[in-house]
Amino acid sequence: MATRSKVKVHDANGDELAGASPAAPGVDQQRIQRAVREILAAIGEDPEREGLLETPARVGRMYAELFSGLHDDPRQHLQKSFTEKYDEVVLVKDISFNSMCEHHMLPFMGQAHIGYLPDGKVIGLSKLARVVEVIARRPQVQERMTESIADLLVDELQAKGVAVVIEATHTCMTIRGIRKPGSVAVTSAMRGVFRSHLSSRSEIMTLIYGDRR
Repeated sequence: MATRSKVKVHDANGDELAGASPAAPGVDQQRIQRAVREILAAIGEDPEREGLLETPARVGRMYAELFSGLHDDPRQHLQKSFTEKYDEVVLVKDISFNSMCEHHMLPFMGQAHIGYLPDGKVIGLSKLARVVEVIARRPQVQERMTESIADLLVDELQAKGVAVVIEATHTCMTIRGIRKPGSVAVTSAMRGVFRSHLSSRSEIMTLIYGDRR
């Protein structure tokens, strides 16, 4: 079995940093680790303290994972479709996701609901979840994430209509600032018939929320 080579990461003085990890495409681990050490020092901590020695490397690996969507193209998951004479709503609800608010670099997490009205072709249901995963793993705001998913599906599926609704809890609201745990932000993006026809919009919202509305 082939082994993955370790990347030797050094600080500004040329000393190797602890916990060097395999390289992630497009991610400068050395730069992240130097920055984390500076932040620790700036808040009054000792980066050389035993409990913090491997923290820069851990944060580097974490950022590579959380922001992997910057280096992936979600369109790749929508290239294969199937011809079907199905002309009713296709909906996948409660697609869980975790993303990072670009304003405070704190996570927000929740569920995405994605529906579309096919025009002669459908895609595998799991592909919708994969699109959410890729787009969520970027520095993000919920409003842009919602519209990005909707516009991508319109472009790639040529569907008669696309509806995206996202519900999320933002830790930049719950653990800092106003500190209001339990608050949920809801955003929606309607395209095609879901935007132009009130009855179609009402149908998709009923399918998503049922009696919760």
